[in-house]
Amino acid sequence: MNALILVDIQNDFLPGGALAVPHGDAVIAVANQQQTRFNLIVATQDWHPADHQSFAANHVGKRIGEWVSVNGVPQILWPAHCVQETHGAKFAAALNRERWARVFQKGVDREIDSYSGFFDNGRVKETGLGIYLQQLGVDSVHILGLATDYCVKFTALDAVSLGFRTYLILDGCRGVKLEPNDADRAVEEMKAAGVFVE
Repeated sequence: MNALILVDIQNDFLPGGALAVPHGDAVIAVANQQQTRFNLIVATQDWHPADHQSFAANHVGKRIGEWVSVNGVPQILWPAHCVQETHGAKFAAALNRERWARVFQKGVDREIDSYSGFFDNGRVKETGLGIYLQQLGVDSVHILGLATDYCVKFTALDAVSLGFRTYLILDGCRGVKLEPNDADRAVEEMKAAGVFVE
């Protein structure tokens, strides 16, 4: 059984958002079109408390893009984004949500970030997505969304590690690109791990 995973297509990652992905809004039309191919569609949603430790504003004297250690896990610092119950955390208005089976929220623990839709960055806690898909008999997943070089990449890598045949819908992804080639490197890393790119 196939499933489509839509990763973090939220206002703060769109143009004008707090952590805007260049051309991030281009994935919306692709996501809407791809949903017609699948009977099972799930989405992930960044859902941070305001005091989340991935936010530069919560570390005195630190700037966006700097690295810190939070409970022994390396953490890059981001602008505050996708804060619970804010407009920025909501899904893009133009995104079709009529047939979604479930939304899996991540990044809810202030002490650790969660790029992947399956696990936090320390792989200590699960979101429930993996168990949910396995219980429904899903054996292959197709992934698109934001951003290629972070949440999409780690979701895809974890999907492979859990035994799912994993496909990346490349035209439905865009990268943050903190460094110019980050998105390309992420795609190569996914391929090397066994992700099929379509």
